[in-house]
Amino acid sequence: MKDTSLDNLKKKRTIRGWVMYDWANSAFATTIMAAVLPIFYTDVAASGLENTKATSYWGYTTSIAMLIIAILVPILGAISDHSKAKKKFLRFFAFMGIIATSLLIFVSTGDYLLCSVLFIFGNIGFSGANVFYDSFLPVIADKDEIDYVSSKGFAMGYLGGGLLLIVNLLMIQMPHLFFIPNTLWATRISFLTVGIWWFIFSIPLLRNLKEEGVPEDKNNKSYVAIGFSRIFKTFKEIKKYKELFKFLMAFWLYNDGIGTIMRMATIYGREIGIGKTDLIGALLLTQFVGFPFSFLFGYIAKKIGAKKSIYISLTVYIIIVTWGYFLDSALDFWILAVLVGTVQGGSQALSRSLYGSMVPKNKSAEFYGFLGISSKFAAIFGPFTFALVADLTGSSRYGIFSLILFFIVGLIILSRVNEDEGRKVAQL
Repeated sequence: MKDTSLDNLKKKRTIRGWVMYDWANSAFATTIMAAVLPIFYTDVAASGLENTKATSYWGYTTSIAMLIIAILVPILGAISDHSKAKKKFLRFFAFMGIIATSLLIFVSTGDYLLCSVLFIFGNIGFSGANVFYDSFLPVIADKDEIDYVSSKGFAMGYLGGGLLLIVNLLMIQMPHLFFIPNTLWATRISFLTVGIWWFIFSIPLLRNLKEEGVPEDKNNKSYVAIGFSRIFKTFKEIKKYKELFKFLMAFWLYNDGIGTIMRMATIYGREIGIGKTDLIGALLLTQFVGFPFSFLFGYIAKKIGAKKSIYISLTVYIIIVTWGYFLDSALDFWILAVLVGTVQGGSQALSRSLYGSMVPKNKSAEFYGFLGISSKFAAIFGPFTFALVADLTGSSRYGIFSLILFFIVGLIILSRVNEDEGRKVAQL
């Protein structure tokens, strides 16, 4: 007779490990993508460049990383479904990100090319691992708890990323308390702490997550050939999932806007003259505002549904982009940070769970590969648009305002999605 209590315990451990990975890798999102590295890039690595050029180069660097991951992810997603090796791919990309992030400690004055290359590899590792990590959500969580588990992951990510950012901020502001000679070394050591944090808190996931199913017959084909053939097959099958495909197009747009704000906010603020302490402090506040609001959006979704809750978050983002154009002081940046914190986690968590609810379970990694196409390939255009507009106009204000189109068009397409029909088709 099956021991259900043991199964429930294993399930809880698996979900806890899954949630803790958000805690682990969010240190990369906060310290590397959002807060410390963009400032370091402007002030140290690209110190010989003009401010607008440094901002543009950071945007181009992000676009290159997203282009590479966009090409890799759908192939790897199809391969992982075929080989039942999602966990192996997750571990590989996570370790790539951990190593590249740790090596940022060696970047010094004028090393903007080295910094860009390591950030690209770190971003590939972060994004690649997240595709396989996300693909486990509909497998480990039941239909009635998927919104809660997804929201809990984002909430813990905000808390974990925020806690390490506090430590890093203290190191940078008061290096002598940590027996570090100066601020420059403290900043470089903070990059190493992200790699260590990411590694340690990934262990519960890697220990408790079990791969389901058995490998399919390769028929002596290479994994690359299998990957491309599976992708082609999925593109044909996607016609059956029209609502899911419409959601992908909406998510493609508005998530690119969200990601661009997250990646470019600090370097944008630095360009217009906001101090390092205000920039990092405001982004730290975003993490702790995001923690309760991620749970709040999970609660709101239970009352009005995930789709309507996403409407609310996208409306706030339109306000954020408009506010960002007129940004003129440190106080403005702090207010903006609070607004971002209220909606960032909720919008992403509910998008992830809404997508997961319309995905057939036996094709989770393959279809999350398509989510990778939608979000990672599209993520090229947000930073690129920001960088190009800033380059052409000589002002990053126009770059930030250009993002309003991503939210408006994304919201319009999302309004055409019938999620009930999408879930019904996924069960067939």
